[in-house]
Amino acid sequence: MRLIASALATLAFAGTASFAQGQTLKVTYDLSLAGLPLGKADLISSFKGKKYEMKGNAKLTGLAMLLTGGKGEASAAGTLAEAKPRSTSFEVVSKASENQRSVRMGLKGGRVAEVEIDPPLEPKEDRIPVKAADKRGVVDPMSALLMPALASKSLTDPDNCNRTIPVFDGASRMDVVLTYAETKNVEVTGYSGPVLVCNARYVPVSGHRPERPATKFMQENRDMAVWLAPVEGPRLLFPLKVSVRTMIGMGEMQASLWSLEGDGKASTRTRRAVRADEAIKAGTLQ
Repeated sequence: MRLIASALATLAFAGTASFAQGQTLKVTYDLSLAGLPLGKADLISSFKGKKYEMKGNAKLTGLAMLLTGGKGEASAAGTLAEAKPRSTSFEVVSKASENQRSVRMGLKGGRVAEVEIDPPLEPKEDRIPVKAADKRGVVDPMSALLMPALASKSLTDPDNCNRTIPVFDGASRMDVVLTYAETKNVEVTGYSGPVLVCNARYVPVSGHRPERPATKFMQENRDMAVWLAPVEGPRLLFPLKVSVRTMIGMGEMQASLWSLEGDGKASTRTRRAVRADEAIKAGTLQ
């Protein structure tokens, strides 16, 4: 489940608009699994010049909450580079029933400088060792959601889909490989316009256990996708929706509310709430 949760976290975010200095993007996601509602996630991203800060929290509701008590909080910070974000810090705390685990990570120049996991992962003989080289040129799972557009292309150019995101979550190194599928128009609260629909692939590099059924499933998974919406100011793309097929059904993070605030004023752009599912036929994502 940690593998699936990491993949979801790596591929999820939403929003689009023109950014000025000192603006904040707030997004609420509906979480579901196999068509059943699981809970909600709230994500806040603040931008000032090239610097960014991200904070998020998720909480399961209903039966899922009663069975697992699951909830989590995460944060990240860094600067925006031309090719990809340059993380400086990342922290996540996840709670399920009576168990809790925290991960804190510091990065410098795209290199992991320090990692603290509490409690530590149990040593496993079949776990692929993480090499020093695997911790260079990476981004944390939250910062990976910020996708700078190609300098020579428009924000909605299909080539913006085609990228490989090198992610390190504190314990494992993976690549998320995106490829263009199609362009669609969507309407959700706070945004109406085109999105790039990108197919996604999970490619483990190290820190994983290759013989685990969940690892093999995700490696062979061809039912994953992310929908990216354009952000004019910093020329970024954000996922509007993430879909990942798990071993027990399709998992989705669907933006239901979006707002942009800047210079002390709330965004005046509001629209009737319409789920993207109503505007877009189901894409490919796991």
